[in-house]
Amino acid sequence: MAAGRSDDARPSPDALLKAAQKETRGRLKIFFGAAPGVGKTYEMLLAAHRRKAEGVDVVVGVVETHGRVETEAQLADLEVIPRCAVEYKGRTLHEMDLDAILKRRPALVLVDELAHTNAPGSRHPKRYLDVEELLAAGIDVYSTMNVQHVESLNDVVARITRIRVRETVPDSVVDAADEVELVDTTPTDLIARLGAGKVYVREQAQRALRHYFSPGNLTALRELALRRTAERVDEQMRSYMREHAITGPWAAGERVIVCLDPSPDAPNTVRAAKRTADSLDAELIALYVETQRHGLLTEAEQARLGEAMQLASQLGAEVVTVPGRTVVEEIVSFARSRNATRVVVGKSHRSRWFELRHGSVVDELVRSGSGLVVEVAPSTAKPEPAGAADWMRGTPRSIGPYFEGVLTTALATALGILIDAYVKLPNISLVYVVPVLIAAARHGLVPSLWVSALSVLCYNFFFLPPLYRLTIADPANVVALFFFMFVAAMASALGTRTRAQAQAARREARTTADLYAFSSKIAGVVDLDDLLWIVVTHLARLLNAEVAILMPERTLRESGRLTLRAAFPPDSEFTDGDLAAARWCWDTERPTGKGTDTLPGGRWLFVPVRTSRAPIGVVGILPLGEGRDLGASERRLLEAVGNQAAVAVERVALAEDIDQARIGAERERLRSAMLTSVSHDLRTPLASIIGALSSLKSYRERYDDQTRAELVATALSEAERLDRFVGNLLDMTRLDAGVIVPKREPVEVGDLVSTTLRRATPLLKDRVVTTAIEGDLPPLSLDFVLAEQALFNILDNAGKYSSPGGRIEITARRTGDAVEIAVRDEGPGIAVEALDRLFDKFYRADDGDRRRAGTGLGLAIAKGFVEVQGGTIAARNRTDRTGAEFVVTYPIST
Repeated sequence: MAAGRSDDARPSPDALLKAAQKETRGRLKIFFGAAPGVGKTYEMLLAAHRRKAEGVDVVVGVVETHGRVETEAQLADLEVIPRCAVEYKGRTLHEMDLDAILKRRPALVLVDELAHTNAPGSRHPKRYLDVEELLAAGIDVYSTMNVQHVESLNDVVARITRIRVRETVPDSVVDAADEVELVDTTPTDLIARLGAGKVYVREQAQRALRHYFSPGNLTALRELALRRTAERVDEQMRSYMREHAITGPWAAGERVIVCLDPSPDAPNTVRAAKRTADSLDAELIALYVETQRHGLLTEAEQARLGEAMQLASQLGAEVVTVPGRTVVEEIVSFARSRNATRVVVGKSHRSRWFELRHGSVVDELVRSGSGLVVEVAPSTAKPEPAGAADWMRGTPRSIGPYFEGVLTTALATALGILIDAYVKLPNISLVYVVPVLIAAARHGLVPSLWVSALSVLCYNFFFLPPLYRLTIADPANVVALFFFMFVAAMASALGTRTRAQAQAARREARTTADLYAFSSKIAGVVDLDDLLWIVVTHLARLLNAEVAILMPERTLRESGRLTLRAAFPPDSEFTDGDLAAARWCWDTERPTGKGTDTLPGGRWLFVPVRTSRAPIGVVGILPLGEGRDLGASERRLLEAVGNQAAVAVERVALAEDIDQARIGAERERLRSAMLTSVSHDLRTPLASIIGALSSLKSYRERYDDQTRAELVATALSEAERLDRFVGNLLDMTRLDAGVIVPKREPVEVGDLVSTTLRRATPLLKDRVVTTAIEGDLPPLSLDFVLAEQALFNILDNAGKYSSPGGRIEITARRTGDAVEIAVRDEGPGIAVEALDRLFDKFYRADDGDRRRAGTGLGLAIAKGFVEVQGGTIAARNRTDRTGAEFVVTYPIST
């Protein structure tokens, strides 16, 4: 690295990563215009002809000619993919055949009208989503769109033209385009083309001239198109400079926060914030503050809030929800924590009376002294009528709370009369505060105001002179009654607010408790199936829905056929269409199915689940209840649980990886040990055999009979030794495969010991072997061959580690319900560090230069043969002298 080189001279890693990601995708070119009729489709076809002349494989996916002769002529020598028919409400609609294009796999496809809405029943509801799939498949796309279809400019165009365009394209699609070519013409030329019938037919053209194609509208739209294209070119220039480490006057990073609310104007606020963020080259964050009033939102308001959040996400914003007591405090606190510089809020639709009671968010933000730039987005919606909706929200629809208020007021009145009869209190009216607070805490504002009114009437009727009349004689009592009414109303409002705060706190506590309970359940789970079952049952309870998890068939990270791994209820069924939606979700790592942009007509909602390393599966949600969709809070809960589940699955996967690595290391150790054994211990007897036999063959006449007999004995001994080595390898293979099934029969311990000794005599000929077998030992239910081989291997080990002339003792005795067979030698004993590994495969105790021959399998095989018959084997050092002791214990059959 050159000395003194600064980080500013390096290419931006983010820019390089973004460029690398584009290398595997197709390239998108958008022909962009200010209005219909400027010639976007014609220019796209001309560009396609130029590419075809260069040898590029070009096909037409869909092109709308609108009867224009010049445009139709350009289609003459281009291959056109036939459209597919879609049946909808008795009509046959023709849409672009996405599957046919993917099967044909051209280099370039022409897709007109990027903002087009597909017929219901299509794979994607919008054509730009079809284009996204083509690009992901590596196919280049040429497309067209007008400025009024850009999502962030939709409200601006509506204010200019007085016409709201419903078909829009997210800004992210336009920003991701590799090229944007502006197709421009002057308003005068466009109006002339319209009058000549080159844009619409004559009758349609006249209506368009009156309502849309006025010179003023066209000029404003042209300015918007030019500005949007210039912003795109500027962004491309900055990206190029970052990729190639070209220094420039980069602006400091800014963050723009847009405040979300459930008002009808929330989408316009989001679009305005997007335009602001783009102009500042700033990060956009969409913030929703969940206060106590969140629980009082109607279904329509919750739906509007969800749509605003979805729009913000489509426009590339980070969507954040925070709970809080007041909106302004949370906005200021969040802005400071994220170092935001600007806040965009919508114009209030509340009445002046509501703002006097609850305050104005805009005014309080400005007065907060936070240093934030507060931008108020323009509004197109009408203000709400004064206060009725706010007062009536959460009002009980049954008569029960009001009847309860009558009873509590009556009890308070009776108690007040009883107190007044014995104790003259000047403030007897305080007894009525109790029923007011009870009604506010239990049932909300309206029932508490009902109790307040009853309390005022009862207090006047029973306690203020003249008694038992709804009149007031003393003017001082009028003032007292007025303040009593004020206190009762304030108590109602405070009680209602406390109730709402308590409900919000309970909701948050319940959600937190659910997430904590879920994290506690999955904390110690190490089996994947158990983990997935906990996930589906927990989600099913939280979301009141059927839940299923689908994962690849082979491994967590290997792309195979999706299969159902867990479901609640377990008998959940999927149609072919449901499985296709799940597969699409897995392939694209995007939500699919009900309530999404892909296959929205499906029954299930499929959400991808991924870890930091790779996608792991798909979660399917089928809400219970006809036509019910997941709300915004439920989607956040699903995301939170899904993230925790993904971490848990990754933990299980890492544990499996560690186990596999451990197994691999052990396998490598065993392989190395086996190669060492084969290369040394098996070749040694082979060398002896070959040497003896080759000597006999070459020099037989030179050797006397004794020498020849010694050579033959040597070859035979080494052959038997080789046979034992090979037999040990085969026995260990059988043990590892788990194919050994003991053939049990009654076995006398004495016969077992004597038979084993006869077989081991050649190995123990220089050792002194003694036996001590208790009398009357019961027969054992063993496989004689396996038990004899196990004892033989132990004796073979004792012979190897005993010096010539050393003593080997074999004892057998009964201990409770078992028979214990012990083999003791007078060798060097077992090193302390070797005791734990003595029965491992290919392990041989290190004895310096006097390392004994063998494969290191004898004791491992003995342990396997003993345990497969229900016995145990143990090794320890002798306590009376040096040497090792091996103890085999077999249970006595009853």
